[in-house]
Amino acid sequence: MGTSAATFNGSSSYAADLQQAITHAVAIASIPLNQLNTNVTSLQGQSKELTYLQNGFVYIQNAIKSLTAAASGGNLAASVADSTVATATLNSSAAATPGTYTLNVISTGSPTTSLSNAGLPTVSDPAATSISTSSSFTLTVNGSSVTLNPSTNSLNALAQVINSSGAGVSATVINLGSPSAPDYHLSLQSAALGNIPIQLNDGSQDLLSTLSTGSQAQYQVDGQPTTPISSDSRTVTIAPGLTVNLAGTGQTTITVAGDSSATATAISSFVSGYNATVDELATNRGSGGGALTGQSIIFSLGQTLRSLASLSGGTGAVTSFADLGLSFDGTGHLTFDQSQFSSVSAAHPNDLSAFLGTGTGSGFLASASGILDGVTNSSNGLFESQQSTIQRRITADNQQISDTQDRITTMQNQLTAQMSAADALLSTLQSQVTFMTQLFQAQNAIKVSGG
Repeated sequence: MGTSAATFNGSSSYAADLQQAITHAVAIASIPLNQLNTNVTSLQGQSKELTYLQNGFVYIQNAIKSLTAAASGGNLAASVADSTVATATLNSSAAATPGTYTLNVISTGSPTTSLSNAGLPTVSDPAATSISTSSSFTLTVNGSSVTLNPSTNSLNALAQVINSSGAGVSATVINLGSPSAPDYHLSLQSAALGNIPIQLNDGSQDLLSTLSTGSQAQYQVDGQPTTPISSDSRTVTIAPGLTVNLAGTGQTTITVAGDSSATATAISSFVSGYNATVDELATNRGSGGGALTGQSIIFSLGQTLRSLASLSGGTGAVTSFADLGLSFDGTGHLTFDQSQFSSVSAAHPNDLSAFLGTGTGSGFLASASGILDGVTNSSNGLFESQQSTIQRRITADNQQISDTQDRITTMQNQLTAQMSAADALLSTLQSQVTFMTQLFQAQNAIKVSGG
């Protein structure tokens, strides 16, 4: 911002000179103001460039977080040869181990199903009537009983209270009559597989008959045991951390092996963010560099990047990023050989896990997280500290600009008042000179004509 010289409408022939004197005085007084404005513009440019660089480091930090998430999955995945027989998942809370398992599903089992008896009151509208007029029922499932009190005397309300009872059964209302003459019944199915006795009593009679008796699922793992394992659920654990859902009868193989795809993706993101930030730092070096050229933070950030890429640790086949296919090219950029990474991670999954760690304690992820937090932390990180310093300087310079402008304005007003007074005086004197000149000329003219 600048201050323009005030003008006045002088009447003397010296008005232009007086205005020039005011303009010159304002220009001299504005020299510090111009420097302050230049300083603010420069500081604003530094702040903007810091934001660009901070975004780059946050991108790298997010890649490290993704790498941490991938590593926490144990770098393993389960695959099933025939998904019509079973599906498999790894439980991250337990340590699965690589291997191949043969699963033989002899039976997927079935639940027990019961249906409300024939001869009970016919229900043509399940929202209005029920199979019993009782307001209290006793539901017994596999020997355990619970008392039920429906909200209304309707078949729908009875089914709802059964489903919310937690008794291990699910209730549905089905129509066994024709569309023109509906006959709704209550159907109950056990949550567990097997022969699960189910009965509902209204205080005077049993209301259910068994429609089908269930059976437990049966399966073998690697041909064992000779007598198949029985389960009241189709979801079974066949090895530590390995959960299988039995989908159909037959035999299939389940393979637990290293899965490096998520880790490779995260490393690729890390490399992209690293190289982009290296390029942005380079714009602030050398002749004609950016807003932060010559600033110590550029050196500090460069050191931070190099320390990230040079972290080492672990044992065995993986002790540095170089072992995972990361290397520097001639321009200081990182390159990633994903084929080398895939080979190493498949052959040495435990060494990969030991090198990466889990993001806390030890390992690359913990060290990298700590280094990046020191730069990006919103409370006391390097970027926050530098931005705070710049903003304080901008605030101080803007205050000086405001104060200087006020002083210049005051000076302008004073000079304008003084020059206006001087111009008025000069104008008066010039008028007097003109009058006297004209008077003398008139007198001379009279003398000449009289002579």
